Amino acid sequence: MLKTCIQEPMSIESVMSTGAGNSTGNGGESTVTFENPKMEDMDLQRAIANAQPQLVESLSHTPEWLLMKAKRFLPHMDLSHVDGITDRKKKVLLLLDTLENAGPIIWKQFIQCVCMEGNLPMDLEIQLMSASGEGNLNQEQEAFAGASTQSPSQPGGLERRRHGSNSHPNGKESKQQRLDSAERYRHLIITSMCQRYGNERAAGAAVLGQVQTPAFSQAFVNVVIRQSKASRLKERADKPREDLAGMQEAEECVDTAVKVSDLFESVVSLGTTKVILLFGKPGMGKTMLMHRLCQKWAEGALHQFLFTFLFEFRQLNLISRKLTLKELLFDLLLQPEDCPDAVFQHLLENAQRVLFIFDGLDEFVGNISQPSSPCLSPALHRPMSISELFANFCFGKLLPGCTVLVTSRPKKLPDFLLNRADLLAEIWGFDREKVEEYVSHYFHQHSFKEQAIAHLKNNSKLLSMCLIPALCCIVCVCLEYLLRKRLSKVELPQTMTQFYIKMLLIFISKQQTESTVSEDTQLNNHRTAILGLCDLALKGLEEKKLVFYVDDIPEHVKEFASLHGLLTVFEVKRSDSLPEAGHAFVHLSLQEFFAALNLMINNAVDGNYLKKKFSLKSKWTLKNEARTEFMENFHTFLSGLSSKECRTFLTLLAERNQAWVRDKQAAILQSLKKLAATHLTGPKIIELCHCAYETQDLELAKHVGSQLNFKYEFRNFRLTPLDVSALVFIINCGRDLTHLDFAGCPMELDCLEVLASCKNIEHLSFRSRKYGDEFAAALSKSLPKIKSLKKLELTGGSMTALGLTGLAQVFPNCLQLEEIDLQDNRLKDQDMGKMIEMLSRVEKLKMIDLSHNDISVKSVLTLAKEATTCPNVTELHIRKDTIMIYFSGQSRKVPRSPNLRRREHKKENATQIRTMKLRLQNCSLNSQHAVEIAALLRDCAHFLEVDLSGNQLGDEGCRELVESLPKVHISERLNVSNNQISVDGVCCLLNAVNTCLNVVEFEASLHRQTAILKFIADKEFPSTLSRDTSRSGDQSGGGENQKSVVSRKIRLTDSGFLPSDLDKLCTVLKKCSSISELDLSNNSLGDQGVGKLVGLLPELKAVSFLKLSGNQISLSAVFGLAQCLSALEHIKSIDISLGNAQSVHLIFWESVRNSRTRSAGKFPAHPQQLENDHCFRLRECTVSPNDMDRLCQILEKCTGLTELELSRNALSDQSIERLLMSLPSLHGLKLLSIRNNKFSPNCTLLLANSLNLCERIREVEVRSSENAFVHLAGRIESQETSCRLTDCSIGQNEVEELCRILEQCGRLAELDLSGNQLGNEGLRRLLDHLLQMHVSRLLNLSHNKISQDGVLHLINTFSTCRNVTEVQVSLCSKATSLIKFTREDEPRKILGLTECNFQPEHLPKLFSLLQKCTNLTAYISTNNNMTTKAVEDLLRALRKSLGTLRISIEEPWVRNESVASLLQMAVQPHGNVTEITISKDKGLLQVGVGFPCRTEKMESVVSRLNQCRLEAKHIHFLQRVTEKCTQLQELSWSHIDLNVAEEAMLASALLTFPTLRKFELMSSSVTPSGMGHLVAGLQQCHAIEELNLSSLGLDDTAIRMLVPGLHKMPLLKRLLLNNNSIGNEGCSRLAEALKNAPHMEEINLSHNKIEHVGLEKIATLLPEMQNLKKVNLSSNSIGPAGGETLAEALAHCRHVEELLLARNHVGDKTAARLSLSLPSMGHLQILHLQSNNIGSLGGTPLAKGLVECQQLEEINLSENSFGEGTLRTLSEGLPRFTRLRKIELKFCGISDGVSKHLALGFSRCPVIEEIILSWNSLGDEGALELATVLPRMARLRMLDLDKNRIAARGAKKLAEELAKCCGIQVIRLWSNPVPKNMEESLTKQDARLHFSFF
Repeated sequence: MLKTCIQEPMSIESVMSTGAGNSTGNGGESTVTFENPKMEDMDLQRAIANAQPQLVESLSHTPEWLLMKAKRFLPHMDLSHVDGITDRKKKVLLLLDTLENAGPIIWKQFIQCVCMEGNLPMDLEIQLMSASGEGNLNQEQEAFAGASTQSPSQPGGLERRRHGSNSHPNGKESKQQRLDSAERYRHLIITSMCQRYGNERAAGAAVLGQVQTPAFSQAFVNVVIRQSKASRLKERADKPREDLAGMQEAEECVDTAVKVSDLFESVVSLGTTKVILLFGKPGMGKTMLMHRLCQKWAEGALHQFLFTFLFEFRQLNLISRKLTLKELLFDLLLQPEDCPDAVFQHLLENAQRVLFIFDGLDEFVGNISQPSSPCLSPALHRPMSISELFANFCFGKLLPGCTVLVTSRPKKLPDFLLNRADLLAEIWGFDREKVEEYVSHYFHQHSFKEQAIAHLKNNSKLLSMCLIPALCCIVCVCLEYLLRKRLSKVELPQTMTQFYIKMLLIFISKQQTESTVSEDTQLNNHRTAILGLCDLALKGLEEKKLVFYVDDIPEHVKEFASLHGLLTVFEVKRSDSLPEAGHAFVHLSLQEFFAALNLMINNAVDGNYLKKKFSLKSKWTLKNEARTEFMENFHTFLSGLSSKECRTFLTLLAERNQAWVRDKQAAILQSLKKLAATHLTGPKIIELCHCAYETQDLELAKHVGSQLNFKYEFRNFRLTPLDVSALVFIINCGRDLTHLDFAGCPMELDCLEVLASCKNIEHLSFRSRKYGDEFAAALSKSLPKIKSLKKLELTGGSMTALGLTGLAQVFPNCLQLEEIDLQDNRLKDQDMGKMIEMLSRVEKLKMIDLSHNDISVKSVLTLAKEATTCPNVTELHIRKDTIMIYFSGQSRKVPRSPNLRRREHKKENATQIRTMKLRLQNCSLNSQHAVEIAALLRDCAHFLEVDLSGNQLGDEGCRELVESLPKVHISERLNVSNNQISVDGVCCLLNAVNTCLNVVEFEASLHRQTAILKFIADKEFPSTLSRDTSRSGDQSGGGENQKSVVSRKIRLTDSGFLPSDLDKLCTVLKKCSSISELDLSNNSLGDQGVGKLVGLLPELKAVSFLKLSGNQISLSAVFGLAQCLSALEHIKSIDISLGNAQSVHLIFWESVRNSRTRSAGKFPAHPQQLENDHCFRLRECTVSPNDMDRLCQILEKCTGLTELELSRNALSDQSIERLLMSLPSLHGLKLLSIRNNKFSPNCTLLLANSLNLCERIREVEVRSSENAFVHLAGRIESQETSCRLTDCSIGQNEVEELCRILEQCGRLAELDLSGNQLGNEGLRRLLDHLLQMHVSRLLNLSHNKISQDGVLHLINTFSTCRNVTEVQVSLCSKATSLIKFTREDEPRKILGLTECNFQPEHLPKLFSLLQKCTNLTAYISTNNNMTTKAVEDLLRALRKSLGTLRISIEEPWVRNESVASLLQMAVQPHGNVTEITISKDKGLLQVGVGFPCRTEKMESVVSRLNQCRLEAKHIHFLQRVTEKCTQLQELSWSHIDLNVAEEAMLASALLTFPTLRKFELMSSSVTPSGMGHLVAGLQQCHAIEELNLSSLGLDDTAIRMLVPGLHKMPLLKRLLLNNNSIGNEGCSRLAEALKNAPHMEEINLSHNKIEHVGLEKIATLLPEMQNLKKVNLSSNSIGPAGGETLAEALAHCRHVEELLLARNHVGDKTAARLSLSLPSMGHLQILHLQSNNIGSLGGTPLAKGLVECQQLEEINLSENSFGEGTLRTLSEGLPRFTRLRKIELKFCGISDGVSKHLALGFSRCPVIEEIILSWNSLGDEGALELATVLPRMARLRMLDLDKNRIAARGAKKLAEELAKCCGIQVIRLWSNPVPKNMEESLTKQDARLHFSFF
């Protein structure tokens, strides 16, 4: 049995290699063992016994030869009696027994002779030679053989065999030579392995000149090896993995314990290479195991292998050239003594008995990939690289049939190798028993053995470390050292890094002769050597070098390392060269430790370089791990060296102060903090936890825990107790409860004991088939210790009732446990009933999941009975394999998990009466079980829900249930769907509506096999009474029982009911007088069945909704349904569609139906107090002219018909004409809609002519020749009409007829012909008839493809028609052509021309026409391609007799003209210039001219110019300006860069006119000197009333200069200083100046830098301004304090009409304070408070205060988070705003929940024009609410719903209701989740729906 080696005295080499042993374990964990006989004779005996029949058979052919050999080996024994035996086989058996009894030496030599000289089968010969150990005789055996067998004619040993071989004429000489050479080579390998790995190991090391620790007796402690299933691994080799075990799912990879014989017994296969992959984490002893394996083979334990070759990848790294297979075997390992070719050939022929061991694949620096051509075998003599050789071995292309054993760490495994592996196994290390065994062996000579064992048992952290064999040995070394000192208290290190440090100090201390030398002194004495060793370690890792030569290591370092066993020495060969001495750290982790130590003590390494080297993130993220492949523990050691406990050690080695070391440690800690913020998977979390644990830094651990989102998921990788200890350390350092989720993770039971120490686990989840009763038993010991556990999941396991019983016994001790999930285990149905009673004792248990366990049909009802009798079970849910049980729990103080919180009862008193949900779905229950189910239902007090769907109850079972229902208490629903019921079953269930008082709904479908009864709780009955019960004076219904007043809904759909089935249904339905909704859709009723139901309607007095869709009706049924409009006056609407999916909906007025329910029993002829609005919709039905006549005749009888919609009916012109002719007879009709019906041009004219057919028509609208809407008034009045024929392809040929029609309509107010094809000629013809058409308001001719000639036609009409007040024309993409009219003699006459691109040939006619417009008041020309010359001619051409003319020119060249040139152009018109506006950003020059012209005396002009002191060259220019501007009242300049001369001209000339009332200088560049000129000029503006200096960059200094001028403006009314940089000081100075402005009406200081201090000055001033009407302080920095001050002041500003305070973040307190001031502001019309951080605390009182401002016309409360309460309060107050025109609520978080309140409020605002609700969360429900109220808002022009969540349903409803709203101009729906195709369809239907941003 292989055991872990324990040595004393101990060296570091033994520490790092010890603990890697294998054996069998106990308690269900088998471990690896070797067959290890102590004598080779046992092998020979076993081999002979196995091969005896074959051997006897072979020797029986030559019995005489056998007798001769026997006499030669037994010369002194008489064998004459053998000659007389005639049976050959008996003779052979007798001779063999005689030779075997002669002694082992004779017997062995005889067998060897038989093998060499006899003619045996090859397999028998090999087996016997292997067992007899030929060539391996010791000296004593050889001497004996020579004395007993040698003769003069025959030499001894091999010479005898060769001679004997030659004596046989069978031609076996070449075979014997090959066997001889192969056997010698085999014994050469055996000798070498015995020397290297056996008792002669020290001698081998001495040959290389190294001093080794003396050998001693060794003992080996078992380690656990578990085999995984490689077949599953192969299927997943191409998938990503976190770790090796991640390749397998929990239910697929149940690991099994194995022995070495298990690894190799299945190896022998015919010509197929067997690949065994053995992996393990660092320190598990993989290399030691391989050495032991070689040793045992050399001792004869693995007799199935003739040859064993061991290759270590760390040595293979040294081979750079390509090798052949022969060179690999003979040059790198051992060279045969002779005949290498024969030996090689022997290996090829016996490959199935050759074992190749490749140790340490993770240490290989090369790249290994799958061979490119797997089907072709490489040439044996072709040189290949090491990686190629290895890959070809694995794929059986070299020595096919051999066995390949590969070891590696888990991290670096090529995918092809995983796919190729035939067997996969992992070394798990020690368990607790093995640790105790190891410690016992280690301390077997010490008196403190028991003390050492007790110390480890009492320290769970140390015990977790000891589960790794290498760490176990290190812990023992440290423990021994401390115990020898006989200290009163033994304190061991806490981390792996600290153990390595302590181990190093101990080994240094052991070499000291003086025991009084301190550790610090010892460390200082060896500092240089340690630093050198650190350099060697780091350099090796960086260069991927694990083996060092003598020249690589300084002498003093080698001496130190050799003395303390830090380096191991071995023989290496680079190729066929002589062997050399190679050195390596005894373990890779030791090299990583010294490399990490190098970085921490190296003076050349700073913090930044250290962070770079701490490359955990690179290690995790790089797909190619080449940079970090030898650094698996490197980061752990770096983290450990960053702990405070290591600071003194580092300070001594680095010879630096602690501050220097602390900075380096801080760099590592900072890196770990950053790593915690990244997204990490399970293995990365564990590695990070290890690093954090090594630091022992509690703050870091707390930070790491907080960054991991309180949920740790671990998927498909093995966890050790040491991993769990690190994880628990992190969790315990935090304060938040966490969720641990282990899925498919192989886990030792010791991990559970470690988990028990975790105090912050709220949710614990295990999911793996490995977890069975043993796991449950271990878990039951840990669960009560986890005090905060609320949810436990143990799913996908193998637990039986035994394991569950153990858990159930401890569950009551888990005081916070609420949920238990035991899905997919091995529980039986007979066990589950018992569990309900046991688990009900858990105090706070809410739910247990027992799904996917074994349960039979028979046990379902038994389980149901147990659940219904258990007092605290609230729900039992069984569905096939699903079993869920919910409990009430006794404590409600602890917050429940989210999925259970939904299951709380809505009413507090629900706990008084026990209610239960019972769901027995898909349980194969049949009609025979119905009686038992009914009894069970009757016995339980109250059911919330009973679900029996998916069973086989049938009609009979349903009848049994229905009969018991009156005695059963169900408060929600009974579901018997999918129970094989028929029409009779449906009728039976329908009858429950009559027999059970609390049934409110029945839903059934035979096709879908659904059948659901819904109930209402008894205590809710009063709330379901009809609304008219309490207010109606009719007492006739007072004696009726409750079933007549409870509304019931019946849905019998998709059942294929025929007319014949209706008799049964109607019989039952007649008894259900309280049905409010009846749905019989998707049956086969046909016209006959629908007719029967219509006849039944008078009996169904409470029905409010009837649905008959999908019943295959025809147009005849449509006529019958239409008659209901007149026969049933309570009907509200009939909606019919006869398309592919037929739809029939009848909706009734609910209030009327309820009131008639209690009346005489029939519908009255004239219902009182009834909204007499009926609607008829017919879609997708072909209606011929005759059908139309019949339909209209029917509809004429309905006096209450208000809306008629015909959609997708393909109506012909004749059908439409007949419909229009019937309009006068439809007296109550208000809207006729014809949608999606292609109209011809003639039909469009027919629709327009309807204005002349019916005097009640107020508007005719035809869109896109497809949709038509006719709006009618309730009675004939003298009202204006409108005609809109848009996008109808009307051309010049239709104009004459259209004009003839419109001339007959004398009340035409608006005519919209936009989007047609009139062209210039059609336009001319239309304008010729304009006077006869008597249009009184607007003519829209946009988008009619007119040119400049058409524009001139419009201008001519403008000049000749007295009632035309405005013409707007644009030839750009907008293509606008509008003519506005007035009935009165209005003086306003405006002409606007935009982008008409006039050419020179058009200008003379344009000027000529303009000269005729003597009453023109405004001419606006925008980008019409007018040159400066043309503009000058235009200005001179425009004139009028009396009054003011405003001329606006906007052209690009204006931007580049100087101010002087523009002024010179501005004085060109006749008359006095009263206004000059220059805006260079727009390219705008605007001039106001007064007529007639008044001239100023020349003397005053010259006097003014002399005062200006201008240069001579400006005098002449200014003389003209001064003459023309004597009446100048307004001067407005924008975006102008004034030069010095222009500044002087502005200040000294233009600002001095006495009539100047308004001055604006905005967004312009003014120099400091220019500001001085400006201020000087303003001081002369004594008559100025409006001063606008916005966007000039004015700061407090500029304001200081401006203030004197303000003092000299006594008439100032409006001061605009917005968009400047005015601060508190400037604000204070303005306040002082404005004290003398009694006429001030407007102050605009928005977009400045005013804070609370400056605002106080303004706030103090405001109450004194009695004429103040507008205050704008938006976008300052007022804040809450300033806001409250301002709010108090506003209480005294009673005349303020506009208050703009947006974007000041004033907060809730200001809003609340403002609400107190608002009632005093009785004239307030506009209020802007957007983006002010107002929440519900301030919003609610603000909404209440707004109600008092009944003059409000505009409210903007956007970008505030009010909450639903505030919005409801605002909604309630909206009806009080009788003048509100616009309300803006963007970004207010408005959702569907408050939409109904807002919609109702908006509908009660009588003059609302604009509603902005964009950027909110309104969905379809909100859109439906808004759409419903649209027709009520007659003045609404725009509804903005951009950026909400409105989908297809909401958009469709908005479009539907928009058709009824003539006044709405646009509904914006940009960026809502409406499908693109629907956007296009709805836009085509109504262009007022805008889905685009622009």
